[in-house]
Amino acid sequence: MLQTQQNVGELACLVDHIAQTDGDYGTQIPSLTLYRRSSATAPMPCIYGLSLGLAVQGSKRVTLNDEIFDYAAGQSLITSVDLPVVSYVTCASSSEPYLGMRLELDARVIAQLATEMEFSTPLQVATMRAMSVVTLDKALTDALARLIRLLAEPQLIPVLAPLIQQEIVIRLLNGVHGPNLRRLVAVGSPSQQIARVLTLLKQHYTDDVPMDELAAKAHMSPSTFRQHFHVVTGMSPLQYLKNLRLQDARQLMLNENLDAGSAALRVGYESATQFSREYSRLFGAPPNRDIKRIRTSF
Repeated sequence: MLQTQQNVGELACLVDHIAQTDGDYGTQIPSLTLYRRSSATAPMPCIYGLSLGLAVQGSKRVTLNDEIFDYAAGQSLITSVDLPVVSYVTCASSSEPYLGMRLELDARVIAQLATEMEFSTPLQVATMRAMSVVTLDKALTDALARLIRLLAEPQLIPVLAPLIQQEIVIRLLNGVHGPNLRRLVAVGSPSQQIARVLTLLKQHYTDDVPMDELAAKAHMSPSTFRQHFHVVTGMSPLQYLKNLRLQDARQLMLNENLDAGSAALRVGYESATQFSREYSRLFGAPPNRDIKRIRTSF
């Protein structure tokens, strides 16, 4: 345990050296982002994709519908499908800021490595939530530290970064997070079928896709589909679709300066009143006030 704490402390020093002021730091390794916050933050709805999130100092909370996932220094959060969540830093100060990192994972790499590995226990077919918190072990912490240190040798990144990322995936598959990731890529498993439907919803979220059609694409009856969908995502298909639409509408208003009515139509809403009501429920304020608040804060 002491050795693991020392390794997490080394990770914190590495992140602190790069992220010296508050913000999000993209890196020369496109899938790796570093974070720093000097105070607790307001809840922020966002989409977490297939990724490994890690706190190396301070703590963070992620809520998925009515479920709470807290993780602190040395703990990791795995998300195995795209999930609409609310995320915020819960413990940070100017003297001891929150420091974190997120590594996007590649489903194709996971699938390839999973087929090449031998596991001590067979994979159970039961569907599980696509999000879990686990304390890091020394070996995985070492690999993450090597990935960050590689940023100081940019000429080696194209060659070594993929190898270190493969090692990280192998260690994840072989650890506590492994079953969730293996279910994601196990052909024909309920989790894999739901993941395929989630990809379809992301591509066609502005359309009115009948739930029976989605169930058919997952090769399930409507009732079985709804059950597995809720287990994986923590919400109903309709809730998930609403979240995708509202998140995208917010980005359209921020990035393309669309008004609320235009953004609502763009993402598939027919009623501006319904859009405003559901937007306020998710983001805590009506569209115009929320966008103004975000722009003022920046």
